[in-house]
Amino acid sequence: MRIFLAEDEQDLNAIIVQKLTEDGYSVDHCFDGRTAIDILSCTEYDAVILDIMMPKADGFTVLRALRGMGKTTPVLFLTAKDAVSDRVKGLDSGANDYLVKPFSFEELSARLRAMMRGSFGVTDNVLHIADLSLDCTSHRVMRGGKEITLSAKEYAMLEYFMYNQGRVLSREMIEDHVWNFDYEGGTNVVDVYISYLRKKIDGGYDKKLIHTVRGRGFIMREEI
Repeated sequence: MRIFLAEDEQDLNAIIVQKLTEDGYSVDHCFDGRTAIDILSCTEYDAVILDIMMPKADGFTVLRALRGMGKTTPVLFLTAKDAVSDRVKGLDSGANDYLVKPFSFEELSARLRAMMRGSFGVTDNVLHIADLSLDCTSHRVMRGGKEITLSAKEYAMLEYFMYNQGRVLSREMIEDHVWNFDYEGGTNVVDVYISYLRKKIDGGYDKKLIHTVRGRGFIMREEI
């Protein structure tokens, strides 16, 4: 899944990006509110993390701009302010969650998972389709009782498919949610990774789960 981070403390910014990347997320980031607004205006994300006290535009301003664009992307505020009134202001301004510095990265990851479950209408950290399961916490993937080993990008693509079961995903949508701005690969990267996933997820099974929709993209669904 693709995450956007705006945090002006450069060391903390780098650490969060590193940790989230290790967790399998695709992450774009910046250090000030004005740049955040510009990026959010032209790119879709699955979740946004905003520091409140940033130069050029604070987190509240960025959030108002995001909601003004008509985007309902879940937002988590990071802040050093821990007074109840500050937390209430953050939540009432349209944020989905609020985390006080210093914080544990395990808690940050858990809160991101919770926000995205709500965004996709999912109630469990373990996603299922047919005899395939994906544990969003441990990143363990099982099919028919057998564990499947995936690369980070294969896992990210499968997670995106499983959150969007029954929905046709275009190549552009998949690329936008699985890769970040730094990606400089070939134009057929989505097809290459679809091929990898099919071999690991559907190979050897009569019931296929990943299907091509000609001229539109791909869909994950259980064939009846």
